[in-house]
Amino acid sequence: MGTCGEGPRRPVNASRCELLRWQFELTWSLFEYHLERLEPEDFLWEPAALCWTVRRDADGTWVPDWADTEPDPVPVPTIAWVSWHIGWWWSVTIDHAQGRTPRERTEITWPGDGTATIEWLRGLRGDWLAVLDRLTDPDLDATTQLPWQNDPEHTIAHMLAWVNAELMKNVTEIGQLRLLRAASAA
Repeated sequence: MGTCGEGPRRPVNASRCELLRWQFELTWSLFEYHLERLEPEDFLWEPAALCWTVRRDADGTWVPDWADTEPDPVPVPTIAWVSWHIGWWWSVTIDHAQGRTPRERTEITWPGDGTATIEWLRGLRGDWLAVLDRLTDPDLDATTQLPWQNDPEHTIAHMLAWVNAELMKNVTEIGQLRLLRAASAA
């Protein structure tokens, strides 16, 4: 029986862990394509008048724009905001998967400049791979409430699939914003 730490040996007969790991690695390879091409100026570029970003507070900490109820229309996020968002949900999910009390949204701070943010995201990838490395297919059947609060019907497998889907969505947003900025500057 394979563990989530092993890549798929034979895609046709891959275990559930191997398939989830393969899907994560595919998504991450798409993310690396954009991470390698991000310029520091890309992060805080505001693509629209109605925009969510991160802003320095009085003590220099980067604080994301946030509303407890989603506004209508929804603001267009900056790459900085999307990268903070990835760091937030992924940090909380890693906390949960490692048996720690998940941190509050306000405890997850954006590192700032492009290099620091990219290193932070790559560090979260390493932390996530450590989670995957210890899981086996039977582990995937345990129930979890993250990210679905008060819903005992979801399993660790659902959580891993959600991470893959959420990451793919956020990678696409960052990629599109990066391409849009480059095209508008040309």
